[in-house]
Amino acid sequence: MSHSTCRNGPAHAAEAPTPKVPDFLTVEEAAALLRVNRKTLYESIRLGQLPGVVRIGKAVRIRRAALVECPTGKGRDSALGSQR
Repeated sequence: MSHSTCRNGPAHAAEAPTPKVPDFLTVEEAAALLRVNRKTLYESIRLGQLPGVVRIGKAVRIRRAALVECPTGKGRDSALGSQR
């Protein structure tokens, strides 16, 4: 008489939960996402060229969706301005 038992555990391993992506980014995180220097990003914020900027006291946060959905262009009308 033979019986089969599963000695190795379940057929598929439980997947590790993926970390939730934050809705708001710090300037450092946004600069890394956009692949620009932190100072360049601060200047774009100062000039009002970056969408989704929220100021809470002295803290600056940037809405991730605004960066991802931001239309890219060339010249002065782009989100980060001309970088020549």
